[in-house]
Amino acid sequence: MMNKSIKQPVRSRTLAWGALMCMAALFSGNAAAQLTIVSFGGAYQEGQSKALFQPAAKALGITIKEETYTGIADLRLKVKAGAVSWDIVASGSGSAARAGSEGLLEALDYKAIDVSSFAPGLTQEFCVGGDVFSTVMAWNTKTYGDKGPQNWADFWDVKKFPGKRSYRKGVAGALEPALMADGVPPNKVYEVLSAPGGIERAIKKIKELKPNIAVWWSSGAQHAQLMKDGEVDMITGWNGRFDVVAKDGAKVAYTFNQALLDYDCFGIPKGAPNKALAVKFLNEISKPQYQAEFTKYITYGPTNKKAYDGPAIPAAYAKTLPSYPDNAAKQIIIDLNWYTKNEARASELYQNMLTE
Repeated sequence: MMNKSIKQPVRSRTLAWGALMCMAALFSGNAAAQLTIVSFGGAYQEGQSKALFQPAAKALGITIKEETYTGIADLRLKVKAGAVSWDIVASGSGSAARAGSEGLLEALDYKAIDVSSFAPGLTQEFCVGGDVFSTVMAWNTKTYGDKGPQNWADFWDVKKFPGKRSYRKGVAGALEPALMADGVPPNKVYEVLSAPGGIERAIKKIKELKPNIAVWWSSGAQHAQLMKDGEVDMITGWNGRFDVVAKDGAKVAYTFNQALLDYDCFGIPKGAPNKALAVKFLNEISKPQYQAEFTKYITYGPTNKKAYDGPAIPAAYAKTLPSYPDNAAKQIIIDLNWYTKNEARASELYQNMLTE
């Protein structure tokens, strides 16, 4: 009896202490909070982690768990299964627009995410821009020296610029160059694509070039490797990928003239476990100092124009980035609304052309 009477108060004190600890955790703010972020891995995510994720987590007093995925299809499975464990997903702008239209992403609150100093066109309802890249025309400097193609008409001109071409296997970013090569002014491209027969006109133009296309590329790694190995003389692709292989000795150069300005972005999955904190985090990494830091890891530009102010991005380096004002002025911005409405049909017609 004596032992029993002694144990009871000890147990009560243990329960009381546990309750006290739980209450302390509830009122400790974000100190123990964690966000799970998913991106594409490799050097790209490594740069995101060092420039964005970890510094922002420190500033907010939270921890970050990082995962990788292959794309929005992975998110679709989680949302449909009601098993969303991610708080933030990195995405391409087009994929995010389609995911949002499918109900896979939360609409963002731009009263809580400050994008007032962002360049126009680099945010959308479901995704906030994180970095800017360009789909450019690039050439083998061993073949053409510094006198490579300067517009899409040059890219299509196999007499003036003989040699093997490589073009994208997917439709995204494939139709716009064809129309510019066919004489459509850059600012009229989406108007023509939206008109009856516009998609067919672009595909017809690509079909003209088809005999000279040696490789239809399907990934950034592939198109960069093609230029590193010197397998083709002229190619379309993403500027940052070409810069990486150029540092490794690839004979490659490119121009921003008539390039397609696009961006990667961050969204919040539908049903994210920590939505409110995710919004705060997106606001944090949208600040100019974080975006300026990210440019040190890859030649993709900031979406926040203030990142170009001050010494964070050296002036000479800034002039090499896609969103630098002088470079951006030479390009057309990818029209996400057009892709949301038309990509399925355009892709079907494009793939039919490839298999003819």
